[in-house]
Amino acid sequence: MGNPPPYLGGYGKGNPSPYLGGYGKGNPSPYLDGYAWCIFFFRFPHGLGYGTTMPFEPKSNLPRLERQYYQGHAVVLWTNTLEERSRGWLTSAFHATFREILLHTAVRYMVWCPAYCLMPDHLHLVWMGLRRESDQLNAMKFLRAELKPALGQGREWQPQPHDHVLREEERRRNAFAATCFYVLENPARAKLVAAARKWPFSGAMVPGYPRMHPLDEEFWERYWKFYVTTREAEPPM
Repeated sequence: MGNPPPYLGGYGKGNPSPYLGGYGKGNPSPYLDGYAWCIFFFRFPHGLGYGTTMPFEPKSNLPRLERQYYQGHAVVLWTNTLEERSRGWLTSAFHATFREILLHTAVRYMVWCPAYCLMPDHLHLVWMGLRRESDQLNAMKFLRAELKPALGQGREWQPQPHDHVLREEERRRNAFAATCFYVLENPARAKLVAAARKWPFSGAMVPGYPRMHPLDEEFWERYWKFYVTTREAEPPM
C-alpha cells in the first residue's frame, strides 16, 4: 500500500510530527525519543510490511521482560487471542462493552490507546503510559478479566498476550504512527473489508474525546497535543 498518509506519518509537506520525530531542527522529542521507552508488538519475520496479516506465535507461555519495561511511559502494542481461535463474539454489543472497559482501564491505570482493532478471533491495541506509576501488566490483567464475561459461551483468552520490543531502528521517526496504521489495516489485509475505515470495530480511546478515530485526518495532531499536555501535567519526582 506504500507509505502511510501524511496525517499519520507527519505534518505538512512530508515533515515529521514534532511529537514523534523531533522538535525544531532535528531535536528529539522529549516526550518519546528523549525517554527510555519501548514499543511492544508481534515479531514480524519479514519486517513491518503492509501486505500480510499479523502472524501469531504459539499460545504456550512466552518469556516476559522484566516488569519495569511495562511500567511508566512505556508504549506497548498488545495482542490478545481467544483459545482455539474461537469466533462469534465480535458484535456491536461487544464493541460497546470493550470501549466502556477500555475507558475505565485508561483512567484507572493512566494508559491511553491511540489505536485498537478487534478481529474475529483476536484483538490488537496500543497503549501509552501517561504516568510514572502506570503499569500495563496490571492494566492488561484488569482488561482481560473484565472483558471475559462479554466473550460469552464459556470462551477463554489464550493464557498470555503477545508482545515484542521494537528495535532501535523501528523506533525512529514515523515508526510509531506506521505501527498504528498497520494495526488498523488488519481487516483490509484479511479481506474482511475493502478499506480499513469501513471496519466498524476499530478506533482509539482518549478519555474525554469519545469520537476521536485514528484514521481521521486531524487525529494525530490533536492526539499528540493532548498527550503532551497530559505528560507535562505530571507532578515532578
